[in-house]
Amino acid sequence: MPPQRQSNTRPRWSLPDSGPVCSAGSLEVYITRHREAIRAAQALRYAVFYDEMGARPDPVARRLRLDMDRYDDICDHLIVMDRSLADQDQLVGAYRLLRGSVAKRNGGFYSADEYDLTPLMEQPVENLLELGRSCVAASHRSKATIQLLWRGIAAYLAEHRLTTLFGCASFHGRDPKAHAEALSYLHHFHGAPPERSVRALDERYVDMDMVDKDAIDARRVWKAMPPLIKAYLRLGGVIGDGAVIDDQFGTIDVFVTVEMDRVGSRYYAHFDKRTDA
Repeated sequence: MPPQRQSNTRPRWSLPDSGPVCSAGSLEVYITRHREAIRAAQALRYAVFYDEMGARPDPVARRLRLDMDRYDDICDHLIVMDRSLADQDQLVGAYRLLRGSVAKRNGGFYSADEYDLTPLMEQPVENLLELGRSCVAASHRSKATIQLLWRGIAAYLAEHRLTTLFGCASFHGRDPKAHAEALSYLHHFHGAPPERSVRALDERYVDMDMVDKDAIDARRVWKAMPPLIKAYLRLGGVIGDGAVIDDQFGTIDVFVTVEMDRVGSRYYAHFDKRTDA
């Protein structure tokens, strides 16, 4: 079992009175820049990324037990609250949202450290939304929670009139060969068209074409695919050229782009519901 989250880093706090953007049962989704909410999200991220998944913290992160970087201060944060839990444990999911207009004023996008984003920049930067630091507590990793996260993202996209979302999604581990069939499946069956393909930086590039297309068992690969990557692909997401090893977080990253005008109406309507049916 994953280690228990330490409540001493999860202070008691309350959200502003803006109300949730969507809800389901005891779960509520908020978009916030509330300082204490961000701190609670950073604590959850530390518990998941470092305690559970084996990422390597720097000395400051280890001492504070917080996953944090400079982007936290400029991003909006989508958080999932479970109101049935004690106050200090209510935050059970988080996602970091960086609009293109904000990135433009603050030094660019987080994923530019791994990928050449030039193909994305052929459209107005104001159309873009970078998603990152996806994190859900082990107790809430269910279809319902993931669905609620996407409903919150859909509401955010509509509010800010954003047309393209993107970000890195990950496989656990530092050895690409351990995920050779899955990476090859993404390359062969979900690769972006060459003219729209974001490519890993040369010094970080890992070739994803490791298994012949005809040798891939697509059903087996899909069954084991990380849930976040599945969610992107169901929305019509396409995969960039090359994977990247993130040594700090212990992951193999792939780049995913979703153009909202290509998303099937059935899926978009499903995610865009504001309340329970």
